Amino acid sequence: MMMNYDVLIVGGGAAGFFTAINLAENNPKLKIAILERGKEVLTKVRISGGGRCNVTHACFVPNELVKFYPRGEKELKGPFHKFCSGDTIEWFEKHGVELKIENDGRMFPVSDSSQTIIDCFVSATKQLGIEVLTGQSVQSVFKGEGYWKVETNHQNFKCEQLVMATGSNPKIWELIRSIGHSIIEPVPSLFTFNIKDARIKDLMGVSALASVKVKDSKLKASGPLLITHWGMSGPGILRLSAWGARELADKNYQFVLQVNWLNEIDFESALETLKELKEENAKKQVIKFCPFDFPKRLWESLLLASGIFSETKWADLSKKQLTDLTNQLTNGQFQVNGKSTFKEEFVTAGGINLREVDFKTMESKLHEKLYFAGEILNIDAITGGFNFQNAWTGGYLVAKAISGSA
Repeated sequence: MMMNYDVLIVGGGAAGFFTAINLAENNPKLKIAILERGKEVLTKVRISGGGRCNVTHACFVPNELVKFYPRGEKELKGPFHKFCSGDTIEWFEKHGVELKIENDGRMFPVSDSSQTIIDCFVSATKQLGIEVLTGQSVQSVFKGEGYWKVETNHQNFKCEQLVMATGSNPKIWELIRSIGHSIIEPVPSLFTFNIKDARIKDLMGVSALASVKVKDSKLKASGPLLITHWGMSGPGILRLSAWGARELADKNYQFVLQVNWLNEIDFESALETLKELKEENAKKQVIKFCPFDFPKRLWESLLLASGIFSETKWADLSKKQLTDLTNQLTNGQFQVNGKSTFKEEFVTAGGINLREVDFKTMESKLHEKLYFAGEILNIDAITGGFNFQNAWTGGYLVAKAISGSA
C-alpha cells in the first residue's frame, strides 16, 4: 500500500519536528508526515542537557554565534541572519515555553525539564494534523518524475518534497550517498581524554581554568578543565576535541597534551613570581602557600612532581626545583591514550558535504525538492545549545523554502 503526502520528513528528532511544525503553520493545507525508525520520538531531546534540554545559547550576533561551530562556521552565517538565537526564544515563547539564561549563556526551559520541549512539539503536531509514524526504518529512497518514493520496513511512501533530518545515521548517509551525494566520513567530535598519570590520580573533581595544546600541532583551546577518574574533561578539553576531531582521529587518540594550569600566565612570568616568593617567604613551607588562583590539591601534586616535599621551605628551593615547578605549572605534559564519550551526548564531525547544499533554502544542489536539516549535514558545535540552534535554523529555512516564502 502506497501512502501519499505533500511533505515527508525522515527523522523524529528536534530538526524533524521543528521543520514539520513550521511547515504546517506556514501552509496548513500541506499533508505532512514524520517517519521515525524507533519506538519513541525526540529521544535526544529527552537526554540533552542532563535531562533539562539546552535549547540554545544566549549569543545573539550571527557573526559571533558561528564561531562555536568547528564545521559549518562559514556556511551558517547566512542562515543565522535569518533565524538566530533570539528568534528561537521568541518561537518557543509563542508556543508556550519560556526559556531562561544561565550564567554561562546556556538556555533551558524555565521548568528545567526536557519534557517541556517534547510536550510542546508533540502537542503542536497533533493540533496541526501532522502524522507521526514510529517504527519506520527507511530501506530505500528513489527519485521519480516529480516525486520521491521512500520504502520503509513496513510500507511505501510517496511525496512531492522530501526532508532528511535523521542526525548522525550511517545507514541514512549510505542511502544519501546512493543518490549521488558525497559523505564526509564521521568521527567523534565531543569527547574527553583518557589519561593515567600520578599527578592527577587522586584529584577527581578538581577543576582549574587552563589552556591546553596538542604537542607538535596547532590545536589549542582554553577553558575550565575538570580532572576525572578516567583523565580530563570540562569545556576546555571539549573545545579541543571539537576543533581537533579529525586530526585527533588520525592520531588514533594517542598524543601528548600540554597543559598550562595558569591559563594565560607564561613560563617567564610564573618563574618570576616564584622567585619573588622565595625571597619574601624564605622561612615558610612551600606547600602552605600557593601564589596562584589554583586548587590546593593540584598545587600539592605538582610540587611533589617537581621534587618539592611537604617540609620544604621556600629558601631551600634550588634553581632546578623552581624551573621544574614552573614547567609543571605552565607546560605539564600528559600522555593521552584514548577517549571517552562526553555523557550521553554523542556528537560527530561528518555527514553530507556542505558544498552540495544551498544554505539559503537547505535544498540539495543535486536534487530538487530534497532538503536537509540538523546534524545529518557535516556541521557540529561545542556543547552549550549550539547543535540544537543549528537544527532550529535549518528547520526554519526548510519550512520557508517549501512553503514558497523563502
